[in-house]
Amino acid sequence: MIVELDKADFGKCRELLNEQGQLEAKAVVERINPGRIFVDNRDNPSSGLIWLGNNDGFIFFGSEQNEEFNNELNNLIDNIIIPAAKKVQLKWFEGVGNHEKWNPIIASVFEHRHLGSWLQRVYTLQQGDYKGDTVPIVNHEYELCKISATLLDNKDHSIHNIVFLQSKIEAFWSSTDIFLSKGMGYCIIHHNEIVSTCISGFVAANVHGIDIETIEAHQGKNLAQTLAHHYVQDCLKNNWIAYWDCMDMNKPSVAIAEKIGFRNRFHYTGYEFSL
Repeated sequence: MIVELDKADFGKCRELLNEQGQLEAKAVVERINPGRIFVDNRDNPSSGLIWLGNNDGFIFFGSEQNEEFNNELNNLIDNIIIPAAKKVQLKWFEGVGNHEKWNPIIASVFEHRHLGSWLQRVYTLQQGDYKGDTVPIVNHEYELCKISATLLDNKDHSIHNIVFLQSKIEAFWSSTDIFLSKGMGYCIIHHNEIVSTCISGFVAANVHGIDIETIEAHQGKNLAQTLAHHYVQDCLKNNWIAYWDCMDMNKPSVAIAEKIGFRNRFHYTGYEFSL
């Protein structure tokens, strides 16, 4: 039987995680970022599934050879995941293995669900790799701003779309206070509107996962690259490791990461089906 762990018990999963696996899994298990964890045994888990708090995916971890757990996964999807997903308008199950041995298991367990797949790349940037000579020049109408409590409060109502930034942070973090304490970020303002953001999405130990978004009307103007540079510079000053996770087919994201000096550390396969 698969059960949901109380947050106080998330630490029981710590030893089951792949040290070279996804940052998101560590961030949830360490209770830095929100999420839910389902396991085979509440007291002594050996296999589990993490539902990321930003509804951006699910991570299978621990033993992939746990037949009792694997045989219950479709019941978990149908009876727990799908009803909860409908409440938050989540229409796709996107799952990955915390280690590659999960791949054939995921493909087999969900083969009847019209399963699709894709490839992800994970990059990190550490001291000595940064290419600081590639900072682009952007139009003077764009203002770079470090994210702070004052900016988020927006008491003077100077930012017309502050909800855009607030909602980005709230998707990853339980509160803006926790974000400001554990993470950091930058944004670019154009005519009193935030048009591009770069924030710590997930954090575990000294590793900070980057989340970047630029409003479509302002894409292609080097804003994401500019933000990434400032974000990375802050990471290096604080002896943090910047972590960049993107789809293999996302050529613009891959190009920015590699131009700045990120190194590709590993790939992993993602699987998806309609809920």
